[in-house]
Amino acid sequence: MRVIIDASNVAHSRKNDDDRPCIENILSAAEELEKLGYEPVIIADVSLRHEIDDKEKFRKLLEEGKFQQVPSGTTADHFILKMAEEEDAKILSNDVFREYKDEFQDINSRRIPYTFRDDRILIGTSGKPKKVKNILQKICNEALKEFEKKRIDSYKAKRGKKLSGIAIAKEAIDRISRSQEEGLEPKLEGIFMKLPLFEKFMSMVEEVERTSNYIIFVLVHPRDYREAVKYAGNIAVTVGDRLKLEHAPLVAVRNDLFLKPGTFELNIMYSEDVMEEAPYNVNITINDHDYSFVKKNSRNIASTIAARIGSWRFPIVSVKPSMLLEKPGEFDVVLEKGGND
Repeated sequence: MRVIIDASNVAHSRKNDDDRPCIENILSAAEELEKLGYEPVIIADVSLRHEIDDKEKFRKLLEEGKFQQVPSGTTADHFILKMAEEEDAKILSNDVFREYKDEFQDINSRRIPYTFRDDRILIGTSGKPKKVKNILQKICNEALKEFEKKRIDSYKAKRGKKLSGIAIAKEAIDRISRSQEEGLEPKLEGIFMKLPLFEKFMSMVEEVERTSNYIIFVLVHPRDYREAVKYAGNIAVTVGDRLKLEHAPLVAVRNDLFLKPGTFELNIMYSEDVMEEAPYNVNITINDHDYSFVKKNSRNIASTIAARIGSWRFPIVSVKPSMLLEKPGEFDVVLEKGGND
């Protein structure tokens, strides 16, 4: 990996007896970086050649191409930051570049600090890239809004209740019981989602499950998925017995990116209202900074969307980087016809 040496910053960090910036600081930094396996690129501003302690040596290194000088009239800091961004390089500097943080939001993850101890330079480590807060939830929100534009409702509750098998069963019993007593359509009650019918859905489940009146989607944080799956069988039996249902409900556990660890939500639907396939797939275009993180979580995004729109199968979620989206946090979501159509 290339490391751009902010030559002015390094040279000024430890001055000589005449209070002049030292060229040896720069050379020591380059040597140490090479030992660490980096490829140093030395960039100096125009004024340094007039201030440096050994002007002749500096001039010679410029002529040999070992030092580079920013173009006249160019701000050195901006030039270095832009070069680092374009070449995906690190920057050796103790300058925090505060005035450029809005334009270059990944400065902390690119900048490598250093210090001098006696005659030796000690190279630090760059900070970890900052992830944009809640970017996965923002992407899911945007996708669900796009589904709603297609007249496909989604389950919206995100607060979450404390997770346990008993709590899930009690919540399901209470909701189904109230629905039956009040005689309300689930969509009007705001608890269940009334969605288009896909007759093929019931052929996907076992004969016993095929005649279930209800499908209970248990929404949990990905960290709690395995624990919640253990509860599924007992929840189905408990709810069926308590409500004296002819057939026990089908309980499906789904990862949900809106929920915190240790909490759950339920999207309970009439079985005939559950879609076999998600009617649309989801195409996400993302900036390079967030690409790997979002790509890694693409299945969790698919699970979140499927459970909230009431689809048995997950939509296909594709994640692609784009050079046009430059800043961390930037993304675009487009739906593409999916399902059986």
